[in-house]
Amino acid sequence: MMAKADSDRGGSRRRSPLGALLYWSMVLGIWSLIFVGGFLAVFATDLPDTSKLYDVHRQPSITYLDRSGAVVALRGSQYAPPVDIDALPAYVPAAFVAIEDRQFYHHLGFNPWGMLKGVFYNVTRHGGSLHGGSTITQQLARNLFLTPAQTYRRKAQELILSVWLEMHFSKKQILALYLNRVSFGGGAYGIEAASQRYFNKPASGLTLGEAALLAATMKGPTRYNPAANSERAARRATVVLNEMLRMRAISVADRDATFANPVHVSARLADQRAQYFVDWLDAQVRSQVGEPTQDLVVETTLDLPIQAQAEQAVRLGVTSHADLGVQQGALVAMDGEGRIRAYVGGSVYADSQFDRATGAHRQAGSAFKPFVYLTAIEAGHKPTDPVVDEAINIGKWSPHNYTGRYLGKITLQTALVQSINTVAVRLAQEVGTGRVADTARRLGITSPIQTDPSMALGAVEVSPMEMAQAYDAFANGGERVHGYGIERIRLATGQVLYDHSAEKPTHDSVIAPPSLYYMIQMMRGVVTSGTGTKARVPGYDLAGKTGTTSDYKDAWFIGYTGGFTTAVWVGRDDNTSMKKVTGGGAPAEIWRAFMAAALPHLQAQAIPGGNTPPEPTPDLIDPLLGPGPLPDGAAAPDGTDLEAPPPEPEPSATPL
Repeated sequence: MMAKADSDRGGSRRRSPLGALLYWSMVLGIWSLIFVGGFLAVFATDLPDTSKLYDVHRQPSITYLDRSGAVVALRGSQYAPPVDIDALPAYVPAAFVAIEDRQFYHHLGFNPWGMLKGVFYNVTRHGGSLHGGSTITQQLARNLFLTPAQTYRRKAQELILSVWLEMHFSKKQILALYLNRVSFGGGAYGIEAASQRYFNKPASGLTLGEAALLAATMKGPTRYNPAANSERAARRATVVLNEMLRMRAISVADRDATFANPVHVSARLADQRAQYFVDWLDAQVRSQVGEPTQDLVVETTLDLPIQAQAEQAVRLGVTSHADLGVQQGALVAMDGEGRIRAYVGGSVYADSQFDRATGAHRQAGSAFKPFVYLTAIEAGHKPTDPVVDEAINIGKWSPHNYTGRYLGKITLQTALVQSINTVAVRLAQEVGTGRVADTARRLGITSPIQTDPSMALGAVEVSPMEMAQAYDAFANGGERVHGYGIERIRLATGQVLYDHSAEKPTHDSVIAPPSLYYMIQMMRGVVTSGTGTKARVPGYDLAGKTGTTSDYKDAWFIGYTGGFTTAVWVGRDDNTSMKKVTGGGAPAEIWRAFMAAALPHLQAQAIPGGNTPPEPTPDLIDPLLGPGPLPDGAAAPDGTDLEAPPPEPEPSATPL
């Protein structure tokens, strides 16, 4: 009897399947409440204030204009009034839902399955980083209230705020907030601002292709910016259209019609030209007016038509010489007052934002020789003075000519035109390398200048900006200039904060007329019959100098006409050698391509000071070797200069 009673009591403790389900559901519910309570206690204590949902806090914009008032670039944040989602074509919001959150209309702010997939992918592929799985509501919560920091706390708060948004707003309202506040790259926030910026039209007029292109930027507003990275953005837009087709938001005919009509980004606001120039000016703007608190307008010296030609010349010049190891190029062009008219810091800004126009300092090579010759001319030499091209030893250093032979007795004119190394070294030793350094600094070289003998052959590191600035004295009648790019900074309301013209003008004469005349005559010869013949543009008065460093690491051409100077550099960012690329090759060709397009626009004049001799002067033709081109000089293998022979046939004259 006792055993039976115990058995009955044990049986009474057994639960039916329904009872067990209810019991364990209650236990799970209690623990879930405990977990949620703990979750909220930990992560909801410092949630941001949601009462400021509709407040817009943005960085003031800075609009850069060229010298004629055309828009060069817009930096900072650009907002437009919010757009009514009902005023948009149905395919516009559908494009964002298709690519960003296909379950948008069916979840409560987060997609558990999507989050699990994102976590699994990140843990297995990316070492546990916290990316992926965000819904449109989560993205909106992050954009409105949180920072982009990838932390567990931020992700947890994003989840809490997403649920809060879903409880307080309809799906249409959430989608409208998202479209009106999200970043589309290039400083454009909200679909109305993006539509105006990239397509120069209101968002209500977006085509299917344009909507897909804007939706494509959500993967990365900078990486998929339709202005700066058009091909990448177009590929992503194709994915958007295919996803819309899968959702049946569009038909196959709609997609195919969109493919047949390519989207064109507005050239007026999304041109993305002169980005190196704008980067260069950005720090200057802040140094002049401080951190902006209101929208600014910066009136610059840039000339957009010739800026476009400069960018094209550098890009094509680098590409066409890529087989010779040319990787990068830079170009700076300025007028006789120092105003920067064109500025290119690299071949493709989207590939590399490092600015080689002012940020890179490379050896000048023979482009430094005009400072040596100017110092010698000022010491009493004349272009017709006889000099001897022969072997020279300075301690253990022996500079050599490119051909391995010497021309013997020639004139100073021929020595510069043909970039003879031995003569430049002798001249620098005669007048003193310290005086040569003083001359270079007087004209505008601001980098440190070492005074070893190799300095005469350009073993001095300079930037294209410095070289353009220094050579400008040869182009403008002998005056020192300071290259600049900002004419005026004003508020969008019109109040002027900075005006370059208000600064005390400086017109320091740094080259006296006799020396200026002689130098122009000799440097004209570089273009007409010397190492720079590939820079010739028929019908214009041009002068300049080539430069190539040892082992072919750097190549230059700096040239000028009346009141306008352009410096071109090519090389490699890793400072390794190119394949015998000289200043008379790729740089001279880039210079010619740019100047041939720019000179008609500039209405260039003859070089001032270069046509009227200060005194009766014999014809500047070498009486020993005649006017034809001669073999060029070459450097010793220690970091000094070498120049390749000009492209014309070898001269008929025999060295004496």
